[in-house]
Amino acid sequence: MAGSVSPRFARWLAFAGWALVGAGYAFGVLSLMSIGVFVLAGSVVLTLLVRRAWGRGGIAGLVSGLGLPVLYVAYLNRGGPGWVCTTSGPAMSCTDAWNPWPWLAVGVAFVAGGIALQLRRPAAAG
Repeated sequence: MAGSVSPRFARWLAFAGWALVGAGYAFGVLSLMSIGVFVLAGSVVLTLLVRRAWGRGGIAGLVSGLGLPVLYVAYLNRGGPGWVCTTSGPAMSCTDAWNPWPWLAVGVAFVAGGIALQLRRPAAAG
């Protein structure tokens, strides 16, 4: 990384890059029945790019990134569990939503765990 940014900023930038990689892998697994194979292939390419740019510095972001799509699933099911109906003009649509609380708990645990790991790493470790 260029010397124009502070080491602290570079550590968190690497963390964000690895979080993006982790989010890609989690989203790929969650969407495996549709576009997941393509997302996983893109995640492999992104892994190589991030590793080349920052090495293993900020790899704790991978853990946090795994939780981001899980939090999105919790958000999508925020009206659940059970049937959730929405109206838009004259149309009405109903879906069966899952319980969002387990998804929220797992997502928060992954995001918080990755941040905690990043904060525990010595500054010299990247």
